[in-house]
Amino acid sequence: MEHVSRPVLAGILTALVGFTSSFAVVLAGLRGVGASPAEAASGLLAVCATQALGVLWLVRRHRIPLTLAWSTPGAALLASTGVVHGGWPAAVGAFLVTGALLVITGRWPRLGRLIAAIPTPIAQAMLAGVVLELCLAPVRGFAAHPWLVGPILLTWAVMLRLARRWAVPAAFAATLAVIAVDAARHGGPRGALVPHLAWTAPTLTWASLLGLAIPLYVVTMAGQNIPGVAVMASYGYQVPWRETMTVTGLGTAAGATAGGHAINLAAITAAMAASPDADPDPARRWVASWTAGWSYLVLALFSTALVAFISVAPPSVAGTVAGLALLGTLSASLASALSATEGREAAAITFVVAASGLTFAGIGAAFWALAAGLLVRAVLRGRGLGPGAEPQPEANPRPEANPRPEANPAEHVPSEPNSQV
Repeated sequence: MEHVSRPVLAGILTALVGFTSSFAVVLAGLRGVGASPAEAASGLLAVCATQALGVLWLVRRHRIPLTLAWSTPGAALLASTGVVHGGWPAAVGAFLVTGALLVITGRWPRLGRLIAAIPTPIAQAMLAGVVLELCLAPVRGFAAHPWLVGPILLTWAVMLRLARRWAVPAAFAATLAVIAVDAARHGGPRGALVPHLAWTAPTLTWASLLGLAIPLYVVTMAGQNIPGVAVMASYGYQVPWRETMTVTGLGTAAGATAGGHAINLAAITAAMAASPDADPDPARRWVASWTAGWSYLVLALFSTALVAFISVAPPSVAGTVAGLALLGTLSASLASALSATEGREAAAITFVVAASGLTFAGIGAAFWALAAGLLVRAVLRGRGLGPGAEPQPEANPRPEANPRPEANPAEHVPSEPNSQV
């Protein structure tokens, strides 16, 4: 019985940690690009369901502990970008384009290698700048509502010392308790409690293509897919690259009109299902991922009610959980961006532009940050990103998830369309 229950428990915990540690980031991102509360709830439901179905499909076919997740850095990007020209329908169009790019990556892996060729300091500096605004939410929330946010921060700090992995889920539980007490004084949940999808007809503008779709694809690849492959490789598993990119791309496209922004390979939670903690027998760890897929489907059923419950609290309360969830990403990204002394100026400029919230010609800061960083790097080095460029020191954007931080995730991206990793 214990032989069976151990990977099942690991799968349930994988889904719970993945959901509770970053769902608030997804809601903040969708609301940031113009979604109504009902549309944001629909988007959360869509990414939960599509990643769950993708996991079940891939695990059934390959019997490896492969897990998918929504794009947390992508959601942070949406929150920092804000509403683009064309509003929410244009954002939905950008989600569709992102899904198409992921499918193309599966059919033409050189596109993935092109993303992997972006210097790590610049890619991580852009990600750090994108998440900075959300990471400030706990500070601002405490200043605005100290009696509501204070218990959340205290719970997070205590659990960070006792059980780091559970710090954010514990803060989420504290948030629910705080909201329940506050709702008892000011009224119950607002909005629908039954799961439902809100469909949006997509449109596409240059602002959404350059300011949302391309940056969303870049941060999803550089921040999740490539590290996710490296994490799996560190435990001895080869990700079926072509099929995984196709499944996540089609899943992203399928969920886009319902408000889902992007799904991808898991990075942090990948280790929970693929490590010996899930099962001593590597051949049985797929059970953990299989269980996680079904657990995500169950969580999807509660996503709408959860959004309605959270809506009764001040925005800064939910923003606190989102900020705490991204602190690890911020610290790891900054460390990676500034790790090399040579070319540090380019990374610093990338970070500053991304954090500025700049909108120029209708295009958001993430695109201009990447462009500025690459331009400054080319000027400083006197050449671009061609084959002769010196390799950059590789740093894992989420070092706590990868037991082999010295591995280069780009090495695991296949160079030929028919190869798999």
